Amino acid sequence: MSKPKTKPIKPVIGFTKTAPTDLLARGNAVHTGMSANTADYPSPPVDMATLKAALDIYSSTITAALDGGSKAIAERNHQGEVVIKILRQLAHYVEAACKDDMPTFLKSGFQPVVIQRAAAQPLSQFIRKIEPGATSGQLLVTIAAIPDALTYELRWAPVGVGGVPGTWTYLPIAKTRPATSVTGLTPGTTYAFQVRSFGASGYSDWSDSVTRIST
Repeated sequence: MSKPKTKPIKPVIGFTKTAPTDLLARGNAVHTGMSANTADYPSPPVDMATLKAALDIYSSTITAALDGGSKAIAERNHQGEVVIKILRQLAHYVEAACKDDMPTFLKSGFQPVVIQRAAAQPLSQFIRKIEPGATSGQLLVTIAAIPDALTYELRWAPVGVGGVPGTWTYLPIAKTRPATSVTGLTPGTTYAFQVRSFGASGYSDWSDSVTRIST
């Protein structure tokens, strides 16, 4: 009997249009992750000291560019290209070294490319979309507007054995836009999300769960 094929893991490397602060956050996540997991990533093509030095310079150029000066912005953009080049080299290395094992991949600080398929789990009446945020352990939840709703409440919990949610965390939401940021999640853990609305007749029932893996 043949073994099931492992789904290839591809890291997100499209950093060109990433905001400077988000690029810096991703670079710092990669530095932290790969520095802490040298057993999984023993021989990166760029050492962590070089990455840290590039990130420190990039951080200073981001600060200097806040005044809007064209020279400072040009220096920030140039250093951003340096950081992107390093991250792409490391991403290709991580892609090979993780051997398509998601927990190992997530240790690196990179985000996986998520391919949405037509047969994927449908979102609930209340939840339109859940996307990875700019930092590790962050998901952005887009809630659908419900007629006559005054406010909403979002809750999430890690999914345990048998698909049973653990302890719920609750968050009141006044508006459906922009997307609600959920932070402090554990990378590699699957979470269940539910939403309910509050109107003149009180709270609605909780929506069906939508599950996502935190990156």
